[in-house]
Amino acid sequence: MDDRLRTAPIVLAIAGFDPSGGAGVIADVRTIEALGCTAVAAITSITFQNATAYIGATHQSAASLRAQVEAILAQYKIAAVKIGMLPTAEIVREVAQLIEQFNLPLPVIDPVMESTSGGKLMADDAFEVFVRELMPRARVVTPNIPEAEKLAGLNICDEKSMGQAAARIRELGARAVLIKGGHVKLEAGARRQEPAEVNRKAIDLLDDDGELTFFRGEWIDATNVRGTGCMLSSAIACGLAKGNELKQAVSTAKRFVSQAIENSKRETRNSKPNPIRS
Repeated sequence: MDDRLRTAPIVLAIAGFDPSGGAGVIADVRTIEALGCTAVAAITSITFQNATAYIGATHQSAASLRAQVEAILAQYKIAAVKIGMLPTAEIVREVAQLIEQFNLPLPVIDPVMESTSGGKLMADDAFEVFVRELMPRARVVTPNIPEAEKLAGLNICDEKSMGQAAARIRELGARAVLIKGGHVKLEAGARRQEPAEVNRKAIDLLDDDGELTFFRGEWIDATNVRGTGCMLSSAIACGLAKGNELKQAVSTAKRFVSQAIENSKRETRNSKPNPIRS
């Protein structure tokens, strides 16, 4: 066995495949390896998309997913699990059964429902099974605002309603909830319809078994970056794999993603137009 596999915590990513590499399991693996862990992965769906368009997908069967995971577990001891795209009820149910059967670490779940480029990533019946069978097995679930609103069944417009939504989501069984506030303009406890960008803040809320922690930072325009949710959830899984408490794992993960966004912006500013034309 490779020396690194003996020492680095092994993180299992169960997610969809984005051929453009901007999100999904490719983003997960990059993140896990960048944070000093070893990545192994099982694919739930092969999507056809890029930064601007979602064309479609071919979903894996439950048998295919199980075969991938069982092959991994036959060789490696898993320190943490990150779960992303779960397109069908069959896949959701299989993931829940695998976690239970093999006594896997309680997963970090990114409940992706739509892609940045516009595709629906979770079927309606899959959502119902997700809430019923997988949420109770989550160590932490990391919805963005639209996802949190759907899970909680209420509108989120300020920090108070973020807390109410997190409490409702925990009632579905998750031990902890991290609501990512980047999809709504929250400031000083109220929604601002057209905030001045200079005053805009990034506000995330962690509810860990009723203990609330707000993470506030400067807003970074991430319009040129995809897969930030994938990166964040994978980075949290890495922190847990290393034995960190959840709050520390979230804090470290947020710094990692913020740096990735800053690096992407810097590269975009420094890049020159390609003179080649087709």
